[in-house]
Amino acid sequence: MITRLLVLSLTFSFVMSPAMVRAERVWDSELKRYLTEQEMSMAEVYLTEEEALKLMFPKSERIKKEILRVPADRKIVIEERIGWKFPEDTFEVYIGETGTQVDGYALVQNTIGKHKPMTYMVGVDARGRVSNVELLVFREARGSEVRTKRFNVQYEGKTVLDPVRINKDIINISGATMSVRSMTAGIKRVLVLVDEFYLKPAGLGSDKVAAKKSEQGIFGSIFGN
Repeated sequence: MITRLLVLSLTFSFVMSPAMVRAERVWDSELKRYLTEQEMSMAEVYLTEEEALKLMFPKSERIKKEILRVPADRKIVIEERIGWKFPEDTFEVYIGETGTQVDGYALVQNTIGKHKPMTYMVGVDARGRVSNVELLVFREARGSEVRTKRFNVQYEGKTVLDPVRINKDIINISGATMSVRSMTAGIKRVLVLVDEFYLKPAGLGSDKVAAKKSEQGIFGSIFGN
């Protein structure tokens, strides 16, 4: 009987939720106040995708776009590698090319900051290293410092073999921790997606790199290099 009453109570709450949502307020524990309607609806646009792509592939002859579909079994592998689950199973991948060479890859990411998603583009070169990160749209009241080059330059050169984690190899920004976590998580996902679906099939993935490093370690210990 108690269970049934609980179900009815939850159902009633759900039915009433549209009216409640309009009056919903979000408490910011750092500001120690509720966010204003303006703060909740704000969206600062810094770059369009077209503008960001020019920064990702400044020397490429052409940029093509393809849809990457992630099968359920491969998605499990990706989630295990990055350490968190995500709802998307398709991604738009931009590939910069010059002649017959692939210059690199770029993906737009939407990951939750403190309360809302932030949109940014992550570039990865042909060897699986982060080449650039650009914030496109920011929707929070605080934390937009992640767009500054003095912050996001620390992602450049990172690969899937790096932790890419706050307080590991990424320095946090005071007062913008959630934005940093959000961007860091998305960058890690991009690195793993590129590694799994583009670099490994081409024989350039993390498994090959790790094997080479292991061999170098053996020879280094023998020859003292």
